[in-house]
Amino acid sequence: MAALSAWFWNERFWLPHNVTWADLADPAPGVEYPKVGHLFTALPLALVIFCLRILFERFVASACASSIRIYPGVGRRAQPNTVLEKVFTSITKNPDTRHLDGLSKQLDWDVRKVQRWFRHRRNQDKPSTHTKFCESMWRFTFYLCIFIYGTQFLWQTPWMWDTRHCWYGYPYQTLQPGLYYYYVTELAFYWSLMFSQFTDIKRKDFLIMFIHHLATVGLISFSYVNNMVRVGSLVMCVHDASDFLLEAAKMANYAKSQCLCDFLFVMFSMVFFVTRLVVYPIWVLNSTMFESWAIVGPYPSWWLFNVLLLVLQVLHIIWSYLIARIAIKAVLRGKVCNDVRSDIESSSEDERDSPTEDHKTSTHMSKGENGTNGHCAAARARVQNHSL
Repeated sequence: MAALSAWFWNERFWLPHNVTWADLADPAPGVEYPKVGHLFTALPLALVIFCLRILFERFVASACASSIRIYPGVGRRAQPNTVLEKVFTSITKNPDTRHLDGLSKQLDWDVRKVQRWFRHRRNQDKPSTHTKFCESMWRFTFYLCIFIYGTQFLWQTPWMWDTRHCWYGYPYQTLQPGLYYYYVTELAFYWSLMFSQFTDIKRKDFLIMFIHHLATVGLISFSYVNNMVRVGSLVMCVHDASDFLLEAAKMANYAKSQCLCDFLFVMFSMVFFVTRLVVYPIWVLNSTMFESWAIVGPYPSWWLFNVLLLVLQVLHIIWSYLIARIAIKAVLRGKVCNDVRSDIESSSEDERDSPTEDHKTSTHMSKGENGTNGHCAAARARVQNHSL
């Protein structure tokens, strides 16, 4: 075990030339450097954030939702049926004509009655608009608060205005209390997202977002251990700048405020494009790749850190493409529509119960139209990403 630990924490990988862990272990009185042990603080804090979220959604967000007439709905439940439940859980949730005919004969039910049962059963698994609103309001509140805090803190730092200060004196840079709180809070939040993802609204991109959160936790932790926290704080601030706008747009969608949703989505798109495609490469990547090379020089973990940041930029380009696609569709249709990463089965409303609507609904959804009765479903393209 000791050999494995020595291999993993090899100084020649983690630190610049002629710097050892011992050099950072005993700083002068009143001076603190980032330590691995600091990261463990994020785990209990993640639990606190998770509990705070439950309380916030139950007492604050729920009251706000009710004030704008978004109530916790109790949808119609499908009548208990062992045969249909087995088909639903183990074979298909959307039976084709062959399955419908077979089940109709087996149960001596009309085909439309079988269709209606599956429709009601699917609706049972869908989160209500009230649940979605509360989840988005929690994220909106956290993203806005952490962005305000990060901006206020960075405004007083020299590396906000001259990124070369991220590398002057590296790695012997004192860890400021405000920077420590910023880092640990962000790390704890993403730990809580990983935990809560299993209880949140299930989405089509569940696995992708889980990997994204895991990569974010890894990148934040990696930069902290390396004492690259100054440039890391810039990365976090850039990513936090657009996230609260996305959640605000989603809340407007759930409140069925079309104009506000469209406006917020446009604002989100503009901020996202500027911060991820302009500010991030010019301000952050330029510093990590070129200024650090000139001031500190490359070493193994420096290469890895820059590769990860470049991969992040590739993701920014992909997400920007997805957002641009939604924006173009919005211009053509006159409203913001669902994107490819919407909630499972996309609709926040119950499927229609009228038999005459069955064919219309299936045709409507097969064309990829908005499944929220014409109201915008702001793009999730996490774009939440909020990764470091």
